[in-house]
Amino acid sequence: MADRILLLPDNIANQIAAGEVIQRPASAVKELLENAVDAGATEIRLLVADAGKSLIQVIDNGMGMSETDARMAFERHATSKIKNIDDLFHIRTMGFRGEALASIAAVAQVELRTRKAENELGTCIEIENSLVLKQQPVASPVGTSISMKNLFFNVPARRNFLKSNASEMRHIVDEFIRVALAFPGVFFSLTSNGQQLFHLEAGTLKQRIVQLLGNNYNAKLVAVKEDTDYLNIQGFVGKPETAKRTRGDQYFFVNNRFIKSAYLNHALQNAYQEMIPSESFPMYVLFIDLDPTQVDVNVHPTKQEIKFEDEKIVYAFVQAAVKHALAQFSITPTLDFNLNADIQQLESVQKPFTEDKQSFTMSSSIFQTFTESNQAHKIEGGSFRHWSDLSGGQQKEQQDPGFVSLGRKFLEFEHQVPAANQGIALPVKHSLLTDDTKLTHLLLTYILAPSPNGFILMHQQSAHERVIYERLAQALQGKQIATQRSLFPASIELTPTDAVLLTDLLPDLLQMGYAIEPFGKSTFVIQGTPADMEVGNEKGALEKILEQYKHFNSDLKLSKREMLMRTIAAQQAVKPGTSLSEKEMQNLAQDLFACQTPNVTPSGRPTYLEFKKEQLEKMFGR
Repeated sequence: MADRILLLPDNIANQIAAGEVIQRPASAVKELLENAVDAGATEIRLLVADAGKSLIQVIDNGMGMSETDARMAFERHATSKIKNIDDLFHIRTMGFRGEALASIAAVAQVELRTRKAENELGTCIEIENSLVLKQQPVASPVGTSISMKNLFFNVPARRNFLKSNASEMRHIVDEFIRVALAFPGVFFSLTSNGQQLFHLEAGTLKQRIVQLLGNNYNAKLVAVKEDTDYLNIQGFVGKPETAKRTRGDQYFFVNNRFIKSAYLNHALQNAYQEMIPSESFPMYVLFIDLDPTQVDVNVHPTKQEIKFEDEKIVYAFVQAAVKHALAQFSITPTLDFNLNADIQQLESVQKPFTEDKQSFTMSSSIFQTFTESNQAHKIEGGSFRHWSDLSGGQQKEQQDPGFVSLGRKFLEFEHQVPAANQGIALPVKHSLLTDDTKLTHLLLTYILAPSPNGFILMHQQSAHERVIYERLAQALQGKQIATQRSLFPASIELTPTDAVLLTDLLPDLLQMGYAIEPFGKSTFVIQGTPADMEVGNEKGALEKILEQYKHFNSDLKLSKREMLMRTIAAQQAVKPGTSLSEKEMQNLAQDLFACQTPNVTPSGRPTYLEFKKEQLEKMFGR
């Protein structure tokens, strides 16, 4: 019987190994940029075409390689950084395993041009499918230029699994930003399909943060710097007012290597405790520098997950350093001594506080309850009536006024179009809700509807989310939502990362009623919005949609369209704290029960609860 176990040919073994290191174009970008940094380059240029599928080229002015080194660099586990096992535990360079170039050469067509300063001629090597096709001397500048073309040309199955160009480009930009943040003293540029997306001059870390993350952070960064015997921490965190409702702009670097760590994220979140809402996330770019023997960077192929020898002490130092920086910031607030002179002309300031006015004020129930001993927290129920009288009986809406009006207008608009005409299947009308049912608004959040055998309690935001979601689903199936053209189109300037994301979403947004056109490198013009959307809030609405979409829960493995529908439904739904008229409540209730799945939101939360008489009697022990 013949032996069955055989050694794999080198080219196949290399392709299998490449699957761990080169998962997508962005993986190759990361490896090539890190190699350029390790070569001591002060200028690094990244050029991509077709989101890296056709071309990824990195040009640096580093030390270059000799002819022999250039050839050896493509061998598996060929590295200049490890000579014995102890070196593995003292790594301070970015790349060290010697797998990147070998993996790239196994799945792409590679051309390398390199020259050392002391050599008159450089070396050009062409490799395809791990085989050297050509090696010859050439004239070239000092440094290295490496081009990889037609990624996965010899592994078509892997190529088919790549996402859209816009999606892959987002990953490339993410990797570029991480390396550029880690090395602010190096010039970086990124050009995509001939258009320059980034031009980052060498400078300070703060300058690099503003260049990459936006000018809005320019005056809102707090410096963090703590030096200890065990580790050093430096970088910047955002002031509390910059915290966002979604994750983003959060970067940890250990020995200049970008890492992902939920554990350290938690430490930083705790440092902001009671300074920002619990559901908000602060901005930070922090560098932890410690002895390489205290950290293992070799636990994951991408080296983005690491292990600390003592996680708890790192956690404590990070939290303490950020708390210290924020405390220093908070005890030196900015004082504005430029008093508006108009205030002095107000009647309440100029007129004397007469005895009659004093006695009238002191006789009020609010004054008495606030001045009674130990009663500063107590306000009698009737006292609120005076405040409502002063405001004309109008309830103050606590939410973003743009989104409140957007949600209310949506309630009015969507009810003008019968659900049957929107293509939504109409289930049997809910037996608890009739046309003459009297609805009650509770706590500006819930809608109470009596029924023959109890009552139902509807959550206005959850119910509205379901209604909007099903309407968007119908739009993406071909029934495009009507667009209202703007008389004065609004322009919106985005970061390069967000610009790539919006480009990817434009076709689906068009189906949902948004008419948005590119206008230059990272600028877009909002020509029209859904017909139900309040005019004047186009820019803010789009920014919030992008922000929430970017940081959607990646654990759910949802499609791009599904995430977009859920994002828009959550953003446009009428929020708690919004007062609804009787007609608006009726419209919302009728539209909810016309949905295919009226009982839950797209994410699975209940839209209403039903309480029956038997339950109520049991609760009261009857």
